Amino acid sequence: MTLNSIFKFIIGAGLLISSSTLLAQNTFKLPDLGTSALQVLPLEKEQAIGEVMMMQIRSGSPLLQDPVLNEYLTSLGNRLVANANDVRFPFTFFWINNPAINAFAFYGGHVGIHTGLIAHSDNESQFASVLGHEIAHVTQRHLARRLQQAQDNSALTIAGMITGILATVIAPDAGMAIIAANSTQAALSQLTHSRKAEQEADRFGMQTLHNAGFDTTQSAEFLSKLAAQMRFKNKPPVFLLTHPLPDSRVSDVRLRAQQYASVNLPESPKFQLAKSRVLARNHYASDEAQAYFERQLKRSSKLDDSALEYGLALSLLDQEKYQLSGNIIVKLLKREPDNLFYLDAYTDILIGQKKAADAVKILHKKHQFRPNNQVITLNYANASIKAKQYDKAEQLLKIFLLDKPEHTLAIELLSQVYKEQQNKSAYHEIKASLLAQYGAYIQAADEIQRALNHVEKQETVKESRLKALLSQYRQMQKELAKL
Repeated sequence: MTLNSIFKFIIGAGLLISSSTLLAQNTFKLPDLGTSALQVLPLEKEQAIGEVMMMQIRSGSPLLQDPVLNEYLTSLGNRLVANANDVRFPFTFFWINNPAINAFAFYGGHVGIHTGLIAHSDNESQFASVLGHEIAHVTQRHLARRLQQAQDNSALTIAGMITGILATVIAPDAGMAIIAANSTQAALSQLTHSRKAEQEADRFGMQTLHNAGFDTTQSAEFLSKLAAQMRFKNKPPVFLLTHPLPDSRVSDVRLRAQQYASVNLPESPKFQLAKSRVLARNHYASDEAQAYFERQLKRSSKLDDSALEYGLALSLLDQEKYQLSGNIIVKLLKREPDNLFYLDAYTDILIGQKKAADAVKILHKKHQFRPNNQVITLNYANASIKAKQYDKAEQLLKIFLLDKPEHTLAIELLSQVYKEQQNKSAYHEIKASLLAQYGAYIQAADEIQRALNHVEKQETVKESRLKALLSQYRQMQKELAKL
């Protein structure tokens, strides 16, 4: 059983929040502060809007809660952000489990990546070029500029535009259908990046790509792949519905790349492992993935086929062929004993073989050297739960959540611990925390009320804290309605 399968979406009638609830009725008016993007949307308001949109994504989209892939994406994303211009706040990178080639960015530095993007990228520079492009859309405040244009258009409310952007960046087909239903050409123009914005994002994104040490020529190579798909398919790739690709764009990007010194980069092992993980877990059914990796291994002429072997091991693991999968992973771990991709898979193999206590021993040693790493910590906690070592799991997760209080999977694991411990008060309190991640503050308040019902009379401090939290959630719901 993988960590990815542990996570369950808590989507019910009360949790799937409509856009009208999140953005308050029909109006979301910003002060008339002038024409610049920085003036029309202050940074603190941009971040607040971004958080609200992120709540909606959590409640209604197939987010991929995979610590291994999250660790890779965040590391790559932060490397690019560190080399970008005009960064005003920290960025957040997340995966959408969707086979379409797509990526999107919105207010407050949130960047979403479809699993299909890495599945169709040939190398890390291609993958990074799209991330750099999306980072540029944020740093150059292209969405904020749309708000300025929207203010001058009485037929389009800003609240409606934000809702449309959210629908379009996640599911462009659906978003465009919403616009078509409204028959508002002005709205359509707000939902797709203009050619000027795309040129600007290409320019700043390529500079970021170069500064971060990637091969800039791969940006044009990736756009060429998308252009080829347009020629041979009736329907363009999803990415192009919101990122227009006129004939001149590929040649412009290719010419711009020539301004930078060429680099001959070796293959990125982490990229290849992440791609194999996506192909094995999200792109193919497990038996199909097994056949795919077996074919690739037969055809391969590489000296190192670790990524393909890893993908095969995952496909076997997901079919519960633990011995066969374990034989491969043990061999890979001998080469790289601290590789997080392999450690994660080996943990799941041991748990599948009813050897969770063995996994706990291995991860205890790894945790001593990397105590705050999400892959090691969450696997350690999960193995401890399976080994019925609930106190150890509770301690691990509490410490981890001090540093990452909004880590959804860690919260879900801790709720499992409290359920096994029959700690009803703590269980309902942590469930409230999870609901709050989705912006479901009313339901979170209900869970706190249930937690209060299980507080002992002598636990006056806990009672006071829970009552304060109840008041806080109710106030947050009011604030959310104002936004």
